[in-house]
Amino acid sequence: MTADPQPAALEVPRIDDLLCFSIYSAGLAFNQLYRPLLEEIGLTYPQFLVMVALWDRDGRTVKELGEALYLDSSTLTPLLKRLEAVGLLSRSRNPKDERQVLLRVTDKGNALRPKAAAVACAIVDTVGISAEAAKTLRSGLDGIRNKIHRQD
Repeated sequence: MTADPQPAALEVPRIDDLLCFSIYSAGLAFNQLYRPLLEEIGLTYPQFLVMVALWDRDGRTVKELGEALYLDSSTLTPLLKRLEAVGLLSRSRNPKDERQVLLRVTDKGNALRPKAAAVACAIVDTVGISAEAAKTLRSGLDGIRNKIHRQD
């Protein structure tokens, strides 16, 4: 009797062949790029994302903001408390539904907007790809993210 042939062993891919590693390491590089620019305006990268989302659409609920940023409330709430403590946003109960917390950018938060726009411009200049290339790349990455989330 002969032994069953063993199936070909699966190979572990090289680190440079992993799409997830390219995305992860690009994210680290972006964080390193943003850090000194955001320190100058007193924000961390997650706080910057919160402010950008609220500048885009002020008056969101915490739930809506969490959905837009793919963050759960346990991650988002401490960020919002810190931003409120420094006077960049306010949190208040929705009078139509007390279970909801509404977020509003304060005057101080809106005054930070031009400085944040300058940070975004500096990032675009440093990355150095065309607007069209950036749009294509974002679209592809968003598609991957959305497919992964649909599997959850």
